[in-house]
Amino acid sequence: MTKMKLCGLFRPCDIDAANELKPEYIGFVFAPKSRRYVTPEEAAELKKLLDPDIQAVGVFVNEAAERIAALLNKGIIDIAQLHGVEDENDINQLRTLTDKPIIKAFCIKESEDITDAESCLADYILLDSGEGTGTVFDWKKIQNIQRPYFLAGGLSIDNVENAVRQLNPYAVDVSSGIETDGLKIKRKWRHLLLLSERKNDYDESKRTLRDSRWTVYSRNIDECSD
Repeated sequence: MTKMKLCGLFRPCDIDAANELKPEYIGFVFAPKSRRYVTPEEAAELKKLLDPDIQAVGVFVNEAAERIAALLNKGIIDIAQLHGVEDENDINQLRTLTDKPIIKAFCIKESEDITDAESCLADYILLDSGEGTGTVFDWKKIQNIQRPYFLAGGLSIDNVENAVRQLNPYAVDVSSGIETDGLKIKRKWRHLLLLSERKNDYDESKRTLRDSRWTVYSRNIDECSD
């Protein structure tokens, strides 16, 4: 069953919505150049609001291992996602500082990128089109990959159904695809949910796909004032 990660949350109302929607993972972005950036202090306060059944992933770009490990060991995040040019040495260094899981992201452009991803020492891999570009890469390149992976890169309600059906990834990672004007959880938004058992039926009138526990539908959530 494909899992879901909602990434780039930074407001209390984002956490409230995640608690309602129940993805397996949410993401806090600790890359200062990102418009979704949160400070460790902000993330700590948001984590207090998060349902304990949902794992918080910290997204880092070429960050010092000591800083990443500190956030993991304090329980501010549960998993570290390395989204820069970190190599196996960086992963090994981080492992000496914490026993928490690690995700390594790979930008998929050439066959060598897939080879590198499959042999990576990280606990999980994430396949993306770039560093938060919000664009889709050629999924044909990864159809034969043998390792479970998070799928990212331009996923939205318009293509996530096909992604799950065609690729059956371990998880999908959605960020810009669930935003309006740079904010998540706005009124009359279209949301992605991971809810139902695999039933292989599609209700076009409700835009509901019951496949791989997926439900994709439209709903109204009051826009928060934060």
